[in-house]
Parts: sequence; C-alpha cells; structure tokens
Amino acid sequence: MSNVSASSQGVRTAPLRSGFWLVVLGAALWGVDPLFRIILLKSLTSSQIVLLEHIVLFLVAAPVMWRQRAELKGIRLRQAGALLVVSWGGSALATILFTKALSSGDFNAVLLLQKLQPLFAIGLAAVILKERLPKNFALLIIVALAGTYLLTFGWTIPFGHVNSFMGVGSLMALGAAALWGGSTVMGRYLLGSMKYETVTSLRFILALPLLFVITSMEGAPWQISGGISGSAAVAINLLLQALLPGLLSMLLYYKGLNTTKASVATLAELSFPMTGILINWIVYQQLVTLPQIIGFALIWTALFFISSQQSRQVELIKQN
Repeated sequence: MSNVSASSQGVRTAPLRSGFWLVVLGAALWGVDPLFRIILLKSLTSSQIVLLEHIVLFLVAAPVMWRQRAELKGIRLRQAGALLVVSWGGSALATILFTKALSSGDFNAVLLLQKLQPLFAIGLAAVILKERLPKNFALLIIVALAGTYLLTFGWTIPFGHVNSFMGVGSLMALGAAALWGGSTVMGRYLLGSMKYETVTSLRFILALPLLFVITSMEGAPWQISGGISGSAAVAINLLLQALLPGLLSMLLYYKGLNTTKASVATLAELSFPMTGILINWIVYQQLVTLPQIIGFALIWTALFFISSQQSRQVELIKQN
C-alpha cells in the first residue's frame, strides 16, 4: 500500500518539477530576443517594433482565443485588472521600455538593473498571492543573482560612479524589471482560474490597443532603408523575434507557471542570460570565460535546489 502511495505522489509531483523547467526553458528563449531586437532598432523605433511584433502575435493568438472564448464569460473585475497588468504592463510598456533601454544609456547598467526583476516578483508574490518561500530561499536568491552578475560582467566592477544608475536607459530598464515582475505575479494569479493558452492569447491581444495609441502619439515616420532587401530583412527578423522569444517562449512559460509559484518562477527566469552566453559564442565567436562558467554553474545550482525544494514541499503537503 505504501508503495502505491509513494508512486502516486511521484506522479503528482512530476508535473510541478516539469512545470518549473518549462519556465526555465521559456525564459531561456528570451535570451535570443536582443539578437533580433537590436537589428530591428536600425530601421524602426522601439514602439514600432513592439507594435508590429504584437500584430504578428495577434494573428496567431486570435484563433486560439476564439476556441477558448467560453472562458471570457467567467472573467471578473480582479481578473480583468490582472489581465491589464500582464498585457499593458508586461507585454506592451515593459517591452517598449526594455527596447528603448537597449538603444540608450549605459548598456551594462541596463543589464544589471533588469536583473532586479526577481526582487519585485518575490515581494509582490508574498503580498498578493501569500506565497510561502522555501527554506534558504534568500540564500538561493543571492547565489542566482551572483551567477547572473558573473555572466554579465565577469570579475569587473561596471560602475565607477553612482550616476551610472541614474541614466534614462537605466531608469527604463528598472521600470521594465518592475513591470515584468508584476506581470509574473499576475500571470500566476490568472492561471488559478484560466488556461495558460487563454492567458497567453489575451496577453498579446489586449496589448494592441495601447500599442496603437502609443505609436500614433510618437509620430515617428516608418522608414526602412535598403529597399526591398531591407524590408525583407526587417520582416524576417520581426517574424522570428515574434514567434521564438515571443510566442513560443510565452506558451512554455505560462504552461510551466501553471504549476510553479511566482516567487520560484521569477528565479527560473534568470536562465535567460545563459542563452546570451551561447549566442555570443555561436554568433559572435566570443569565447566563454572562467567567470561566465562559474556564473553558469551558480545559476543552475540555485535552480536545481529550488526545483528540488518545491517538489519536496508539495510532497509533504500531500502526505499531510
């Protein structure tokens, strides 16, 4: 009888463990995003890029939303507010801020400040979702952030003056981190009553009206240099950017978030700088350094212990 019980508990905890790693995989795909976004910034403004990206995503999400339309009847006021945070905040405004930050300010400061996202998400998850944190969670945060720092900067200290943090680009990156952290928490809240396909679709669809308004108010011309070849290059980069770090990553992310605490998921999101290391090595032939290897090991050590603790915690709850 005990063997049957243990077996059934293993089956129940397996989705939780796999859900955590789906979040890791989805977030890792975000690491290829700047590869396309920086190229697009040569031809389009930040708002134009995000608007076009969401138009592509709308074409994919609309049929999915139509099949899930019955879920819309159950949306209440709190869920509507959470959807606005996820779509307007996390999908529209945060993406615009991060895109602008890539093209202005101190790039190192932008990267470091963006890594503060877990702190926003963990704080909000504790307040809004009343999540209890695993044992030694604070230590694991420090280990993961230290690994992320080493991946980004190595042994160097990037800031010689406190004013490096106060540039426009840095403030935009900080705003993006706060919005993405809030979006993680609100997404987890929505998944308590909605399917992950519905949340993903509404994230992209509801962001479109706001993006149309922002782009119209910007008043920037749509200028793409290079004629037909330039337009084709922009279209290909836009399509790849929308479908890979956009759609596919969010589907994996929300499917995994369905069985993962928001406070835990936000640390799993730190997997994305590791993708950046692989991009630098494969695309730009930049060799991996010793600090980057150590940073890689620190992040994955933290992720492994978080995943193990989450599974043990759920198993104890099931036993009680």
